[in-house]
Amino acid sequence: MPLSEYEQRVLNELERDLGTDPKLKSAMKHAHRSGGLLLASGLGILAGLGIVLAGVIFQVPLLGIAGFAVMTASALWALSRGSSASGPAKVSAKKKGPQPRKGFMNRLEERFERRREQGDL
Repeated sequence: MPLSEYEQRVLNELERDLGTDPKLKSAMKHAHRSGGLLLASGLGILAGLGIVLAGVIFQVPLLGIAGFAVMTASALWALSRGSSASGPAKVSAKKKGPQPRKGFMNRLEERFERRREQGDL
């Protein structure tokens, strides 16, 4: 079902506003992960899976638990090592002085209130 002209205009406004929000850009920016890191963590996950399977085959529960721990540690290592220091936590520390523009959510709330007062909703 195609969008009406009004819905298309609102969607275009939202897309344009999302593109200008610096906080959202920094929060959505994916951290760079090297191929070596992903390969090493993938091998760690496979090794952990092998240990789990060995624990199941030989019926040694502690071996299975150890394999699961290896898999989890490998996955967490890949995720934590790939995050950069200039992520969303750093953005809040960079705030200095008054913001020249209102935030995206504030503008969105104001528009919603205006439309509700005008009876458009």
